Amino acid sequence: MRFLHDLQPSHDLTYNDVFMVPSRSDVTSRFDVDLTTPDGVGTTIPLVAANMTAVSGRRMAETLARRGGIAIIPQDIPLDVVGRSVAQVKAAHPIYDTPVSVTPDTTVGEALSLLPKRSHGAVLVVDAGKPLGVVTEHDGAEVDRFAQVHEVMSTDVLALNAADEPRTVFDALSERHLSYAPVLDGGTLVGVATKKGALRSTLYTPALDPAGQLEIGAAIGINGDVQGKAEALLAMGVDVVVVDTAHGHQAKMLQALPLVVAARDAHEARTGRRIPVVAGNVVSADGTRDLIAAGADIAKVGVGPGAMCTTRMMTGVGRPQFSAVLECAAAAADLGKHVWADGGVRYPRDVALALAAGGASVMIGSWLAGTYESPGDLRTGADGRPYKESFGMASARAVSNRTRDAAGFERARMALFEEGISTSRMYLDPERPGVEDLIDQIIAGVRSSATYAGARSIPELAERAVVGLQSIAGYEEGRPLHASW
Repeated sequence: MRFLHDLQPSHDLTYNDVFMVPSRSDVTSRFDVDLTTPDGVGTTIPLVAANMTAVSGRRMAETLARRGGIAIIPQDIPLDVVGRSVAQVKAAHPIYDTPVSVTPDTTVGEALSLLPKRSHGAVLVVDAGKPLGVVTEHDGAEVDRFAQVHEVMSTDVLALNAADEPRTVFDALSERHLSYAPVLDGGTLVGVATKKGALRSTLYTPALDPAGQLEIGAAIGINGDVQGKAEALLAMGVDVVVVDTAHGHQAKMLQALPLVVAARDAHEARTGRRIPVVAGNVVSADGTRDLIAAGADIAKVGVGPGAMCTTRMMTGVGRPQFSAVLECAAAAADLGKHVWADGGVRYPRDVALALAAGGASVMIGSWLAGTYESPGDLRTGADGRPYKESFGMASARAVSNRTRDAAGFERARMALFEEGISTSRMYLDPERPGVEDLIDQIIAGVRSSATYAGARSIPELAERAVVGLQSIAGYEEGRPLHASW
């Protein structure tokens, strides 16, 4: 990346401060752009769901991995729960969505409460592994909530074959005017298909481990039995380990990180597979170099840019994200390593700019919290708008979860210190309520950005991008108007 007119900025920059200039390009189609990440993680799009309790759970992990990204399970989750989540993601079908299923005697009320768990908007009624019917919100309208689903379900069920080509699936659903159908493999239910899902399966390549299973990552902190936790996660089958703390450039991180690397190396000696280790967060070249020297394959960059983070307002500490990624990525590249740009993205343009600055992937938090697939319960505001709650991982709420095993006095002391929002409403976008809808929007923008730069890959985008500086007025000029002036 270079700055337009070889400008050397006199101050640090956020994503809003910069723009990309079109370059001469022979990349004629977005489909000519390969967004496989260069960091060795195995992801085919540069999106990572942040290790936040309100963002990354089992549903987020499997859905994102099917489209080529990866989710990181938070460090606050008990190891036995993490193990179950990893096992469920690994058992999920790499192409077809996991159904929300109930038995015929399930009440209508319970079935309807499960609808927001997935974006496909239907519950499959299953008996002894055989699909009997489908229940949608329409089927439950004006029906006694204690009625059983077999009384109201639609029995017009089209069973598809797992070996069917995407076009065959799309055409079969279209001909029957159905939006949803179960998929069987030798009589066994393996998932459900939708018309959009069939289309997406031709546009994205799943992020798969060597066994052909969906990828998933997990985070650990720098306190307690760090090596033991790392060994447990590796034994579960996680595909990336993230060593995470708000201030990554500290002695305790540099002591903990080699323990994780030692566990990883022992695992590699047994299995022959090298699991990437990510560590952060940092915002300087020195911090990046120290993490890499301690064994990190990838440095996670960002202090304070996240929507739920109050660190900069509370402490004055942090750094504008574009400049932080640019400097840290250059330092990592000199050592043959990579960085993830963590936080501060609100629009697809920000993701493209983070990649142009040298990020191998972009970690997203609150933007994904307002989707069907995030772990929180769907709520409805007084204005009728559906939302989910999000909160920062240094907030009082998160600290309380993290210290649940501590003595009462110690928990009370730690609760006095917080640097994050404990509750915030992330409204579901009516046009993009599912995480796959957001992926479509983001990846379309990034692919298009690469064509403007004449880049066919993420490394080429970082090499070819020409970036200029703009005023607030320049940024506002680029924003669309939803009504006339």
